[in-house]
Amino acid sequence: MSLATDIQVPAVQLAAVSRSYPSQAGPVPVLHEVSLAFPARSLTAVMGPSGSGKTTLLHCAAGLEQPDSGRVLLGDTDLTACDERELTRIRRGRVGFVFQQFNLLPMLTVYDNVALPLRLQGGRVRRAQIVDALGRVGLADKAGRRPAQLSGGQQQRVAIARTLVAEPEIVFADEPTGSLDRQSGRQVMALLRDVVDRAGRTVAMVTHDPAAAACADRVVFLFDGRIVGRLDHPTAEAVAQQLSVWER
Repeated sequence: MSLATDIQVPAVQLAAVSRSYPSQAGPVPVLHEVSLAFPARSLTAVMGPSGSGKTTLLHCAAGLEQPDSGRVLLGDTDLTACDERELTRIRRGRVGFVFQQFNLLPMLTVYDNVALPLRLQGGRVRRAQIVDALGRVGLADKAGRRPAQLSGGQQQRVAIARTLVAEPEIVFADEPTGSLDRQSGRQVMALLRDVVDRAGRTVAMVTHDPAAAACADRVVFLFDGRIVGRLDHPTAEAVAQQLSVWER
């Protein structure tokens, strides 16, 4: 693994980002002036207890949610200054997503699920491009199948191929191994590692799994909506030990 240095221009940078959600009792703060950079060409894992704001952080960084205050920069693009049309264009062309639930369309074949981002962009879909994306995740021979005919691990690999085919600048992964068995989880993490090491992309990942986090270049710990620690070159044991400190 090659850890990107802080001197690099970050792929995404959050500056004093705060986010709250409405409730009957008033706004409930979730993020508190979070400042965080995701270095380019690296894999960053975000960890913390349930309810600490991890998914909200990822959604703000990806432009899926707008913060109440602060700025989010994708390269030199200020996402907080973009309208919804601009954000939709950015999400389709520059940002990729991998979720715990694979979000594949059950009526479409594997091939058509992977081709979907290109169709949404309005560009020409080249069969060789789709087959290549499936080949990178080891599923070129499953192009004609439906998602229900695949295992959970295979479906997640299709979701990664669907993300890669659009060649995003950064991939946001929210618990990508959360619903998988250990072996499938290792395969998925190897693919996300490959996205960084071979494709030169950036991955930002939320996970509860210390073994998955150990595949990252660094781990950022979030507690009660605040960044409370960072671990470079993580091991599963070091991650678990650090989590135990903040979860006491």
